[in-house]
Order: sequence, then structure tokens, then C-alpha cells
Amino acid sequence: MASDTRSALVAAAAELLDQGGPAAVTLREVGRKAGVSHNAPYKHFKSKEDLLAAIASRELERQSETMNALKPQARPIDALRRLTRGYIRWAQNYPARFRLVFGEWKHDSHELGEAAGKSRAMLVEIVKAAQDAHQLPRGNPERIASLLLALAHGAVDLALAGHLSATGKGAADPDMLADDLYALLKKSSQTDRKYRRK
Repeated sequence: MASDTRSALVAAAAELLDQGGPAAVTLREVGRKAGVSHNAPYKHFKSKEDLLAAIASRELERQSETMNALKPQARPIDALRRLTRGYIRWAQNYPARFRLVFGEWKHDSHELGEAAGKSRAMLVEIVKAAQDAHQLPRGNPERIASLLLALAHGAVDLALAGHLSATGKGAADPDMLADDLYALLKKSSQTDRKYRRK
């Protein structure tokens, strides 16, 4: 029952975050929205920062679940492409969650640290699998994972701010730029294989 209440509180907090950003998330309002007593949130979270960290952790856990589901269903490069598209869609549909998860964190949260580490490790694992299958160029898989994230983050930020559009600035949307990056990486991988055979 306690975990159900906690889950309901996190879900309510995420909705408030979507509607008004971090300022809209208060323990009292979360309790009201979740339909529990005004004291209930304080039994599960020491502070607003703990509650925000729980939202971010939940979002990262969901991304890990998506990665886990994609791994056996596709070639590694296809899994990465689907993952990138899903990630972009999530960030565009839930910009406040996106900014919360990947904003600056000064609050120490073991739960969030574990969720972030797990999500990152799974992404690097898929990148490494794509490299082993000669679908991505050689190199440090951590850096290639960072390159993919940087492209997705930057493209989404530009699109959300109105600086990137398929019919306007940049002549592309985030999905199109991701496709461009994968095409360049594929070409680099093919060149890399060609030189290794000589």
C-alpha cells in the first residue's frame, strides 16, 4: 500500500510539473491532487527536492525499460534509431520532465543516481553492440553515446525554443537531424571497415 501511495504521489507531481514547471510542485498540492491526506507526501519525501528526484528517477527507469525491450527486437543500430526517436518524442511531449531530468542537480539522491547510472550503462551497451556489429564506427562507446545524446538534446532544445523546424529555421526537425547523424556514422563505419581490410 505504501508503494502504491508513493507511486500515486509521483504521478501527481509529474502532472503538476507538466502544467507549471518545478514551481507548481509542492508537497501539499501533490497530496491534494493524489487524493491523500495533506500529511501523506511528508511520510514518503523529506522535501520537494526528494519528490522532484523521484519524478526524474521514474522517467529514467522508463527509458531503461524501453531500451531493455528494444534490445532483442532489432539490430543494435535499429534499436538506437528507435530509441533516439522515442527519446525525442518524449522530450517534445514532456519538456518540463526533460529539463528536470537533464538539468543541473545539486540535491543528492541515491535513487536518482542509480536510475541515471543504469540508463546510461544500457545506452552505452547498445552503442557497443552496434560497434561490434560494424554498424557504428570504432571509438570510445561512452563518447559515441554522448554524441547521440548531445544531438538529441540540442535538437530538442532548439525545436522547443522555435529555432529548428522542417519548414523554417534549420530546414530540419530533431528526427531529421538524428537521421543525418546516423547516416554520417554509418558512412564513417563503412570507411573504417574498408581501411581495416587493407
